[in-house]
Amino acid sequence: MDNVAWITGASSGFGAACARRLAAGGWGLILSARRADRLEGLRREIGDKAPVHILPLDVRDRQGVTAAVSGLPAAFRPVTLLVNNAGLALGLEKAHEADLGDWDRMVDTNIKGLIYMTRALLPQMVAADRGYIINIGSVAGNWPYPGGNVYGGTKAFVKRFSQNLRSELIGTAVRVTNIEPGLAETEFSLVRFKGDAEKAAAVYEGMKPLSAEDIAEIVWWLVNLPPHVNVNSLEVMPVAQAWSFFAVHRDT
Repeated sequence: MDNVAWITGASSGFGAACARRLAAGGWGLILSARRADRLEGLRREIGDKAPVHILPLDVRDRQGVTAAVSGLPAAFRPVTLLVNNAGLALGLEKAHEADLGDWDRMVDTNIKGLIYMTRALLPQMVAADRGYIINIGSVAGNWPYPGGNVYGGTKAFVKRFSQNLRSELIGTAVRVTNIEPGLAETEFSLVRFKGDAEKAAAVYEGMKPLSAEDIAEIVWWLVNLPPHVNVNSLEVMPVAQAWSFFAVHRDT
């Protein structure tokens, strides 16, 4: 296959939408996530539109990532696109009240999982002088908000890591883009609020957020740009969202 994409966190949200869009465009797909049943359902949905290889995988498992890459079927090599989508936010508590377990999980998934996947696949891209890494960051990596402490920090890491990759890959044809979405209605808020559907729904009440399909269309646009064009970062918000005023605490 000429084009093979590996999408992490492919069982829902941005990842599943990217899988559908790339499949419609004839890409071969490697779909990984922790929920094997969701992956199987997505493979059945895609059907004969595109070749699909599913991999139940937790990106936090460094050895598992290495084994998954080395064990890829020949038909799905080389990987020409990595969409580092696996990630999550947990809680909105202030830093002095937050659960350290939540912080660990965000760091392990959003940072360490992303770098494990990148390090495992980047050498073959450099060797082939062809490839694309698209990281799913967040506006939270650019702009602070109360309760965004560690989540925002992890996405700021993704932004700077993406920029550093670009600086190191100069002289090769490997491209890197950090997509930075704002409010998007997926399972994101449901996960953040640990299954509280009412709290999750309230995040999007009275406005039209981005959809997973919106982000998938951006990915599709990026991969179809001329190969000499690199979009370093792309911040995207729904029209209903903008930046807030600076917070000011008053004693009165």
